[in-house]
Amino acid sequence: MDLVIRDVRVIDGTGGASYRADVTVTAGRISAIRPESGGGPRTPRPTGARVVDAAGLALAPGFIDMHAHSDLALLRDPDHSAKAAQGVTLEVIGQDGLSYAPVDDATLAQVRQAIAGWNGGGEDAADSVDFDWRTVGEYLDRLDHAFEGRGFDGGGIAVNAAYLVPQGTVRARVVGWDDRPATGSERAAMERLVAESLEQGAVGMSSGLTYTPGMYADGAELAALCRVVARYGGYYCPHHRSYGAGALRAYEEMVTLTRRAGCALHLAHATMNFGVNKGKAPELLGLLDRALDAGADISLDTYPYTPGCTTLVAMLPSWASEGGPGAILERLRDDASAERIRYVLEEVGADGCHGVPIEWDTIEISGVTDPALAHHVGRTVAEAAASAGETPWTTARRLLIEDRLGPTILQHVGHEENVRAIMRHRVHTGGSDGILQGAKPHPRAYGTFPHYLGRYARDLGVLPLEECVAHLTARPAARLGLRDRGLVRVGHRADLVLFDPDTVAAGSTFEAPRTLPVGIPYVLIDGRFVIEDGRRTDVLAGRSVRRGA
Repeated sequence: MDLVIRDVRVIDGTGGASYRADVTVTAGRISAIRPESGGGPRTPRPTGARVVDAAGLALAPGFIDMHAHSDLALLRDPDHSAKAAQGVTLEVIGQDGLSYAPVDDATLAQVRQAIAGWNGGGEDAADSVDFDWRTVGEYLDRLDHAFEGRGFDGGGIAVNAAYLVPQGTVRARVVGWDDRPATGSERAAMERLVAESLEQGAVGMSSGLTYTPGMYADGAELAALCRVVARYGGYYCPHHRSYGAGALRAYEEMVTLTRRAGCALHLAHATMNFGVNKGKAPELLGLLDRALDAGADISLDTYPYTPGCTTLVAMLPSWASEGGPGAILERLRDDASAERIRYVLEEVGADGCHGVPIEWDTIEISGVTDPALAHHVGRTVAEAAASAGETPWTTARRLLIEDRLGPTILQHVGHEENVRAIMRHRVHTGGSDGILQGAKPHPRAYGTFPHYLGRYARDLGVLPLEECVAHLTARPAARLGLRDRGLVRVGHRADLVLFDPDTVAAGSTFEAPRTLPVGIPYVLIDGRFVIEDGRRTDVLAGRSVRRGA
């Protein structure tokens, strides 16, 4: 055997009772599991080239982050301890309808500016990215060979990655950034792009229906694309049209749309936020249970925190974002247009802010791209405005213009009772929604999975530990159609996590969000240690995980 993990508590991902065993790994796969027995004859204990004494530790399948924003981080940062140290062995990227493939040159430039707050621009001298791909297949190939010839143990990426074809990017390439229906020929062109992307390995399609230009698609357009996704056995992952005033209607729209299209549905960061939704998680779960009982194929993911995280520009009304990043900046510079934006934001409730009038004291600036603006990070827009002696909108407008739409924000609008209720649901999975940019990112980027295990399973008892592990492993693997991941089972890939159930915890906090977790001493991908004795190795065993592979 290459590796023997001896005397470990196996939490196998099924949700069933844990048990103690010796587990062996050979050629990147689990080759044998030797449980302790209550009596009777026993096979000899296995031996191997490497033996890890795991007494006191639990062994689980590698965690699957169902909602990640590491699209460029995986190409810039071979270490990527933000996820590897959490025990994440697979991330699903291409989220919220905007990412970097499939593109042409013009669309790529626009997308890079539009989501610089999520992923950075990729042009910094220290960690620049050569955008030498245009199709989904070429992007996945790039992941597979990201660091070849750079002196690492393997030339891939830090953790595995699956990709969702982003509907907003597809629309930007075919229709542009205008708020109008697609023509028949444009819809056909989008369907072809989605089909080609799925053929090249995408596992499904994402949307950002509060982000431009994806939000300009009507239900018929989305349903047509979902029918393409369904033909390839993929799933639709929408950031739907509202998490605020219209949240329940928005969830119902996605459930109805995908059922009619015959497409599997995975609801991204399925929260119920803002004051209008306090205590309303049972209404959402009732809607999902009725659909599930009627035969719908639905899953969802959440992160175990109450604040959200996005870009400041995402708060604007959709009409202010029509035409793309350049047009947004023109409107912000024009006093009359800026006043119209302010009125909708503060008095009416913009669709970008989920139909709720914006509360500037809940909007915390978490990152900027211009170092000259760094003094704003960590303050709410209301606090920054007060210190400058100006109105919150004046401060927000100035930041958007001076940072060229780059600021990221934390939005403190969630409710703990909703978070706990949704994470208990039968189709729940874990997703960090981890934005790694900014001087003060959301701690979920570095802490989601140990926070589930430590705070919510061990400390609060919201979920039994075995069930919590199933939410983070087997359930997402099933949604992705992965038959050899997500369980501790003979023949499965040795993507594994060893953690201490008594001490595992997120180190990241809102004050120190880049602190790594504790209690996760070993993480393996394909049977190779990417975390060993609590430290990152030089192993780059991650690769793209493609639909149907």
